[in-house]
Amino acid sequence: MLLGEMCSPDLRDLDLNDLVVLAPLGSFEQHGPHLPLTTDTDIAAAIAERVERARPDRVLRLPALWAGHSTHHLAFPGTVSVGQMHYIALITDLCCSLATMGARRVFLLNGHGGNDVPVRAALREVKSSSGADGVHFVYASYWMLAGASIRALRESEHGGMNHACELETSLMLHLHPERVRMERAAPDGPKYASSYRRGDLIQGKPIFTVSEFHEISQTGVVGRPDLASAEKGARFMEAIVLDITAFVDDFLAW
Repeated sequence: MLLGEMCSPDLRDLDLNDLVVLAPLGSFEQHGPHLPLTTDTDIAAAIAERVERARPDRVLRLPALWAGHSTHHLAFPGTVSVGQMHYIALITDLCCSLATMGARRVFLLNGHGGNDVPVRAALREVKSSSGADGVHFVYASYWMLAGASIRALRESEHGGMNHACELETSLMLHLHPERVRMERAAPDGPKYASSYRRGDLIQGKPIFTVSEFHEISQTGVVGRPDLASAEKGARFMEAIVLDITAFVDDFLAW
């Protein structure tokens, strides 16, 4: 079910107690020289669409939120960012609106790593507000929920999946091949000697640091987009949707 296609009175006849309200979160930011600025939003929206299609009577899907917290990408042209405190407020208000509407299970499906810290802070604010009692708010990035499946399909070494990488480029080649400029795709990113500084989208790193993206990449890429393919993107997408649908099934029983 698509919330955006409903009229207001339709909600009076809808029992939200039996539904998961699915809100995909994206960004509008640079993705190297080969991927479009809407990459994170495109991917999150596509995953959410397929999950809703798999459970059309149990999932109420919102349009993807295209604005994200992307301050660390602002040195690269095209990035449009919402500041951290404003993004916290935005997510807080979004969730409170859904709770007021009657939602009891809200799933924020994330497609952009920069949203992580402010969304976690926002959910704390939401649960501390009046009207959120008895409502379950869940936040997860798709690559974490489907981490084991993605790891089984990847070819890149640790550090090969991070930004405009093997994963994102493969998914976009599958979803929107006409918008990917593979002739420009090349590996980039830091080559740290210290294991404490080496990070990966799936495995992360043991410490938390804050960097501007131009400090760690000349092109805006971190990872191995040269290993991407449309066929691999189709396999990534199928596995991700299966894993996230499995979570939705579990969430419905909470």
